Amino acid sequence: MIKIDSKKKLNEFLKVESKNYNLKRSGFPIFGFSEDQVLYRFNYLLRKLEYYTNCNKKIRKLITKLIYIHYQRKYLMFIPINSFDIGLRFIHIGPRMVNGSAVVGKNFIMHMNTCIVAGGNNDISPIIGDNVIMGISSIVLGEARVGNNTAIGAGAVVNKDFSEGNMTIAGVPAKKISNNTRESWKKENRKKISANEKN
Repeated sequence: MIKIDSKKKLNEFLKVESKNYNLKRSGFPIFGFSEDQVLYRFNYLLRKLEYYTNCNKKIRKLITKLIYIHYQRKYLMFIPINSFDIGLRFIHIGPRMVNGSAVVGKNFIMHMNTCIVAGGNNDISPIIGDNVIMGISSIVLGEARVGNNTAIGAGAVVNKDFSEGNMTIAGVPAKKISNNTRESWKKENRKKISANEKN
């Protein structure tokens, strides 16, 4: 997993992720209070804190960390640093919890009321691949492995291995329900949006 350990990497991450929120600029959005702008502020602070931590910029790290903790408590989004690769996208303001030892790949989409946490009495946390979407109120826990291009359905509890990827999983406990990937989910959503715009 790529970590932000240079200004160049920081700018690369922010450029990609600001586009995920339909923003034209990658800087901190001071003005504007749309949901996407609020979520990108949080995303931006996360990446800046990673940069200052990884590059050992102590004073800037401390200041950014205090602001970040404020945002975490305000929106109940408890996201650790250095767990997510490039392309992170949060959908809707709402609670989220991620264990600090979880590892998540590129282009991850995370809905509200979701958790990526250790299971049982140990600190073994999930590993999630690239291009995965996590539906509302879903949980991935313990030693679960989720492969690339997986869509995790709303309310799913993922507690076992789906490392082959390229599927949709859902249910409690989760099981494979189709060969549709995250890309299929995105196409279906685009169709619904287009249909709503015409009505």
